[in-house]
Amino acid sequence: MSKEKLRREALIYHAKPQPGKMKVVPTKPYATQRDLGLAYSPGVAEPCLEIKKNSDNVYKYTSKGNIVAVITNGTAVLGLGDIGPLASKPVMEGKCLLFKIFADIDGVDIELDTKDIDKFIETVKIMAPTFGGINLEDIKAPEAFEIERRLIEELDIPVMHDDQHGTAIISSAALLNAVEISKKKMSEVRIVISGAGAAAVSCTRLYKALGASPENIVMIDSKGVIRSDRDNLSAEKLEFATDRKIDTLEDAMVDADVFVGLSIADVVNPAMLLSMAKDPIVFAMANPDPEIAYDLAIKTRKDIIMATGRSDHPNQVNNVLGFPFIFRGALDVRATKINEEMKMAAVLAIAALTKESVPEQVNIAYGETRLTFGKDYIIPKPFDPRLITQIPPAVAKAAMESGVARIPIEDWEKYREELLQRSGSDNKVVRMLHDRARTSPKKIVFAEADHLDVLKAAQIAHDEGIAHPILLGNKEVIMELQKEIEFFADIPIIDTNAEETIEKRNHYAKKFWQKRNRNGITLFNAQSKMRERNYFGAMMVLEGDADGMISGHSRAYPTVVKPIFEVIGKAANVKKVATVNILTTERGPMFLADTAINIDPNAEELAEIALMTATLAKTFGFEPVMALLSYSNFGSSAHPDATKVRDAVRILHDKKPDLIVDGDIQSDFALNMDMLQSKFPFSKLAGKKVNILIFPNLASANITYKMLKELNKTDSIGPIMMGLDKPVHILQLGARVDEMVNMTAVAVVDVQEREKRNKAKA
Repeated sequence: MSKEKLRREALIYHAKPQPGKMKVVPTKPYATQRDLGLAYSPGVAEPCLEIKKNSDNVYKYTSKGNIVAVITNGTAVLGLGDIGPLASKPVMEGKCLLFKIFADIDGVDIELDTKDIDKFIETVKIMAPTFGGINLEDIKAPEAFEIERRLIEELDIPVMHDDQHGTAIISSAALLNAVEISKKKMSEVRIVISGAGAAAVSCTRLYKALGASPENIVMIDSKGVIRSDRDNLSAEKLEFATDRKIDTLEDAMVDADVFVGLSIADVVNPAMLLSMAKDPIVFAMANPDPEIAYDLAIKTRKDIIMATGRSDHPNQVNNVLGFPFIFRGALDVRATKINEEMKMAAVLAIAALTKESVPEQVNIAYGETRLTFGKDYIIPKPFDPRLITQIPPAVAKAAMESGVARIPIEDWEKYREELLQRSGSDNKVVRMLHDRARTSPKKIVFAEADHLDVLKAAQIAHDEGIAHPILLGNKEVIMELQKEIEFFADIPIIDTNAEETIEKRNHYAKKFWQKRNRNGITLFNAQSKMRERNYFGAMMVLEGDADGMISGHSRAYPTVVKPIFEVIGKAANVKKVATVNILTTERGPMFLADTAINIDPNAEELAEIALMTATLAKTFGFEPVMALLSYSNFGSSAHPDATKVRDAVRILHDKKPDLIVDGDIQSDFALNMDMLQSKFPFSKLAGKKVNILIFPNLASANITYKMLKELNKTDSIGPIMMGLDKPVHILQLGARVDEMVNMTAVAVVDVQEREKRNKAKA
């Protein structure tokens, strides 16, 4: 993607459909006069009086305990430098977004128009009663050190400057594991730090706390090695000054065990790497371009353990592994501060998590057969669902043991369950899907590429590395649209009515006729059908000229399904093709079937749909917990519509006794764990969080998913085809661009999964 195109897309993203990335949403009812009377006057007086009696009640009656202020003065923003408070606001909103989606913390961005340390501190202190914690952000050194130190001393809520401590915590966990893998000792490794800003200082302090010897540390700033005989060193730099008589980074790298880069791109060359000790550990964390390119580094040293700040390489040192979960733990015990013990607890929890078996959904997200502790996996991945259940408890426990917690946690199992409930509030499944597709993009046919939105989806899929698009449609129209959206990539365009495709049309027609000549298809019919894009595109997939296909944006579903069924057909041993929609809800991803094909399936067909859906859920890394829905509960109706659901459940229990599935059951009981446990404790679903809903007929499934999607503005992925012999997926009429991009990723992952199964059989 060109810089200009990226610029425009970023501006549109932040401006539309409404400016900014966050908004305030009520958490209480407000529909009636009674509700409003309780929310404000006169009812609001009661919690006010309770708080006046005991200030701790503010946590009981207000949202203070879950709000973190993200505060900056804009003096050191990302790689942009001192751009001021207003220009820094999009970054602070972004940080609030990360707090919400990773730890369910409500972030409020605050930009202060002052560079005066005293004014900054006084302002934060004045507004501190509003918040449960303070996340300082993008404040330049050395002012950042003083601001954080004084606020920690003078406030009774958690304060942390993430630019300093976030990178320090994550890189420390990575360093612990890297040192272990290289069979070295922390007290003996020789460490070179490139950079002397807030992050570098905090990282080095934490490395020392982990056992690194000060005599083995060399820090370099823009003027060279920080030596004890240099003039005008700040207190922070003097803390790390060396007595060694060396002047340059090149000198410092000789026989070094560890290089930590927090500086600028390309300051390390291959000769420097070659001068390092055996099994060197290199953390090149400058963003977006590291101190030495990853590919160059691993080509230069086969024995290297390498980490960067980038997501497209192994071992990404990403602050999002730390700050949301550290604040979560601190808030949940109402800690008065985030102290060194809590930071160290986070380090050890992150390091330990890397050594545990990785959940299948993480392997799936990153396209790995099995991630295991080693050179290419020294820190967890950002999508690891265990982060929220491992780091906050460790931080909370450290707060309690170090005496800064005001409310202790007594039931740790219950606390972890609460944390799991918080983790379902974002659309991780979409990010996982895209990341998985990017690991091995495939050739996907876009059968309606002369429609602007379809072409936009193909462009995004190409630019994001999700797929290699093949565009079907009127070539002149497509090329005009490409100019309009500046899509100039070298991508195949196929016009099924053009002279140049005659030979391919005839080839496909003959193959199709041979397959369907006993179903009333003549060769002439077949040749005529190959002018239609859905027939032509499906034949491309059947013949191996493409890996997968998506279609349906501009035509009714039945019109598109027919050619796909005729050309591709069902997979072996499949009686019924069916579809699933994945809804990204607050409780986590929900799989709904069958949403598009089978009008009134019988019990055997329902059971088959359920089994295919369970397999799909596992493909996405989710353990199936399945409810077969009805208007009745466990035999309360003898009507055939209810009995077929019960019969389907019996079939499933017989075929797959280990599958967590039950029914017939009403949807509210299926989704409300307390109701189900209270009324039907005998159910296989009791105490379980249902993530798959199988509907008794097409009408109920289709109506439900579309209603949920529109009423709740819920993202939907689908309908995903199950049971076809090849990877073809059909969109709903009028699908949005983002929905088409998601379905493209689904098609790519479908191809990847089939390749994996075929490889396993071979």
